[in-house]
Amino acid sequence: MPHITLDYSANMEERTDIAALCSHLRQAAAATGVFPLAGIRVRAFAANYVSIADGNPQHGYIDISVRLRAGRDLDTRKRAAQAVFEAAQSFLEPAMQQHSIALSLEMRDIDPGLSPKCGTIRDHMQKADQ
Repeated sequence: MPHITLDYSANMEERTDIAALCSHLRQAAAATGVFPLAGIRVRAFAANYVSIADGNPQHGYIDISVRLRAGRDLDTRKRAAQAVFEAAQSFLEPAMQQHSIALSLEMRDIDPGLSPKCGTIRDHMQKADQ
């Protein structure tokens, strides 16, 4: 874990490279040292219909949700959340200087007892390293 999800207004696709932002956030999450590399997932979904603030269609947003398995202390979670947020903020700085954009992030724990997992990504990563 973590699972990082970007929910964004569709007009953001004209203002920044969403795929590159996903890659940038994946790298930032890995660089924290808090998350196992094989567990990092970043995905993005455009909202085609939005109404923001005063209704001006030029407003845009990117809302980042970080879900991770419970067990990390508050200071570790704060440090990781801040690192991912700062990575998003620096990536989006050129767009934010030219456009009306809201950027937000929320990190929350997943109860491991209510979130079964399985997968073979780690197996394939190890095979690639051999």
